[in-house]
Amino acid sequence: MERSLTVVFDLGEVLVPSTGVLPRLASELRVSEDELAAAYWPPRKAYDRGDPAAAYWTAVLEGLGRTPERDLLARLEHLDSTKWSTLPPSSGALLDRLTRDGVRLCVLSNAPAPLAAAVRAASWSAQVVHLVFSADAALLKPEPEIYAHADAVYGTSPGDVVFFDDRTENVEAARAHGWDAHVWVDPETALGVVARG
Repeated sequence: MERSLTVVFDLGEVLVPSTGVLPRLASELRVSEDELAAAYWPPRKAYDRGDPAAAYWTAVLEGLGRTPERDLLARLEHLDSTKWSTLPPSSGALLDRLTRDGVRLCVLSNAPAPLAAAVRAASWSAQVVHLVFSADAALLKPEPEIYAHADAVYGTSPGDVVFFDDRTENVEAARAHGWDAHVWVDPETALGVVARG
């Protein structure tokens, strides 16, 4: 590459697919994945912005008609954070390849505080120069301010960043900020984009 790029990845549905997360939580709660999703996603934005874990999981359980018992709240928080911070082999190989190629790696994710802590504790995050999470910034993608905040953390100008996210609205907001942003397809496509960078 002729210029120094910072490659930024989203976490959920990019580095970590939900197929490793929601089925496990649904199994723990003995509900279908559809039932879980209906209770799981509506209160998630507030959790990602920094609301307490107990408030989020209480809302999820109440949405399922379940009693929010303390042990269950703690177990769900742990499962959720552990599963969302565990990379599948394909993502691990992608980060390894980019690291070997000398690419500067960062993460920008809408993620609650417990998940942010789990990612920071995960061995794979040692390859990542900076991790920016919505709960820490009290900002959510696609709010324009979060991309400026990320640049300040990364020490980048917008033209230095290649970004991958699964949500079109997040990609469009990143492009409006000046990032070279792409809707996530798969690791091979990402490698091709970076190679052209």
